[in-house]
Amino acid sequence: MKDFDPVTQLTTYGYVLVVHPALPVKTVADFIALAREKPGQLAYGTSGNGGSNHLAGESFRLATRIKLTAIPYKGSAPALTALLSGDVPVMFDTLITSIPLLKAGRLRALGVTLPRRSQSLPDVPTIAEAGVPGYEFTAWQSIVVPAGTDRSVIARVHADVVKVVLALPDVRHKLVDEGANELVGSTSEALGRLIRNDISRYRKLIADAGIRME
Repeated sequence: MKDFDPVTQLTTYGYVLVVHPALPVKTVADFIALAREKPGQLAYGTSGNGGSNHLAGESFRLATRIKLTAIPYKGSAPALTALLSGDVPVMFDTLITSIPLLKAGRLRALGVTLPRRSQSLPDVPTIAEAGVPGYEFTAWQSIVVPAGTDRSVIARVHADVVKVVLALPDVRHKLVDEGANELVGSTSEALGRLIRNDISRYRKLIADAGIRME
C-alpha cells in the first residue's frame, strides 16, 4: 500500500480441487467424508507456506472442520509433479495447469473455488454448491504503478487498459484461456479497496490457520 498506487484490476481467477485418480473419491462430499475417517492422514501439496494454493487449502480445511496436512514444495510445479506421482493425493491447482491433465485422465476434479462455475470446466461444480456453503477462494491480477505517480498518468493508463486492451477479442480470449474466470477493468479506487480488504482477510486466515513461514 505504501509502494504502489492501484490502476485497475484485470481479472479474477480461481483454483480447482484435484485429486490423484487412485484416491477413492469422486465428489467434494466424498473427500470430506474420507478426511473425517482419516483425520490428518490426507496430505495436499502446496507451492510453499503462505502461497495462494496453500491459503485456498487452509480456507477449505477451516470451512469443513477437517484435518488435512499441507506439504510445502518449492513452487507449484514440483507440487503438481508430486500429485501426479501419487506422493500427495490432493492439491488446489490453477485451472490452466490442471485442465490438460484432467482431459488426459491423469487427475480428477472435485470442485472449483470460484463463486460460479468456470467457463473452462462447466461440468465441475463450485465447492460451495458441492456441499461447503459460502466457500470461495479467488485470486486476481492487476496493474499498479509506483506510489506518487501523477493522477493524470494513472487515468490515462486506466483508460488505455480498460477501453483498449481488455476490449480486444484476442486479449480477452487469451486471458480466459490462461484461466481467467472474469475480466474486470475496475476503477483505481475499487482496486485499492480490494487490496486493503484482502490484506485484512488473509491476515485473519493466516492467524486462524496458524501458518508460519519456515
